[in-house]
Amino acid sequence: MKHMEVVGVRVEMPSNQPIVLLKETAGERYLPIWIGAVEATAIALAQQGVTPARPLTHDLFRDVLEALDATLDTVNITALSDGIFYAELVFSNGIEVSARPSDSIALALRTGATIYADEGVIDEAGVPIPDEQEDEVEKFKAFLDNITPEDFGRTT
Repeated sequence: MKHMEVVGVRVEMPSNQPIVLLKETAGERYLPIWIGAVEATAIALAQQGVTPARPLTHDLFRDVLEALDATLDTVNITALSDGIFYAELVFSNGIEVSARPSDSIALALRTGATIYADEGVIDEAGVPIPDEQEDEVEKFKAFLDNITPEDFGRTT
């Protein structure tokens, strides 16, 4: 398993499909995962530190974990099959629960859980971006810093 960080979300054109972009913390590969608009908004809100007036589903899940005195330790992106990514939530009590990567990432951002991806998944779907292309990545990050939930066609 490789430690990953969330770079951000964006809308892929021309399909207008949101993606979340993960990056190896000790490497140059990026892992794009196509996600739904609602999950893209949830991830973007968490990255921007926006607290909605009423808890969204991922906020509610975080609050329930706190109420039950449990923590989400890690999110593991475990598999890619027929273009579909799979993930596991690993809790402090050792329980593992299958989940969509988009929901898992949104929850990890709210709880501080560490995100990992299976080496085979990164080998299959990862995109290497060498250091000399880092300026393009910085432009992408600047874009992500200015994205709003309205960019996904939906508000909270």
